[in-house]
Amino acid sequence: MTTNSLEGLAGERLVSETAQEVAGTVATWIEAESRRAIAGHGAFSIALSGGSTPRLLNAILAGPEWRERMEWASWNVYFADERACPPDDPASNYHLATTTLLSLVPIDPAHVHRMSGERPDLDAAAIEYSALLAGSLPSGPGGAPRLDVILLGLGENGHTASLFPGTPALGVTDRWATRGLADYEPFDRITLTYPAINAAAAVAFMVTGAGKDEALLATARGEVPASRVRPTDGTLTWFLDAVAAGA
Repeated sequence: MTTNSLEGLAGERLVSETAQEVAGTVATWIEAESRRAIAGHGAFSIALSGGSTPRLLNAILAGPEWRERMEWASWNVYFADERACPPDDPASNYHLATTTLLSLVPIDPAHVHRMSGERPDLDAAAIEYSALLAGSLPSGPGGAPRLDVILLGLGENGHTASLFPGTPALGVTDRWATRGLADYEPFDRITLTYPAINAAAAVAFMVTGAGKDEALLATARGEVPASRVRPTDGTLTWFLDAVAAGA
């Protein structure tokens, strides 16, 4: 695959040599987006995802340089998706975010809004999270709550957040969070919906490493769930390493 094969990808593509460099580029981008949001409306909202690349990003943000540069007091943290597990389970996106970032920087715990993946009734948990988003964020396109930034990954099957191919979550348009279903354990999930994702001011995909080339091509061709991430009134940026981009 060559970078020319990705011309169909919506948004901007930024290719770095390594996954570590991708994480550094995203950190700089988040700083700029956060300062823009704080200057514009006095706060910064971000939805986090799990995965190996966010782990690298979190390590940078929690390091001594970035810990002093960010206006953490103005941050409000949400999640793009969560697995059906307790918050202290290593599989939990909240657990990853807490242990690698949130507990290491001066963010007010009251500003961290996790998805309750441990709840027996995930439908009810998703409805509550949808209400939380609507009640704590400004209204954006189509009346959806508007996050300043959403960070997403890309699965080898083209899923993003917990929007998996062929699942009911893909068709949910009247809520901002819904129950998701993965094709690997833990199967049960909670995920943001397309209306919530596409209402964001800025959406970023972080895609690194081998094995993502087919998913990127399928996304560019409009064949997989990630293809439907197209912000209505916001920016979309793909942060890729050279291996993922085929450069």
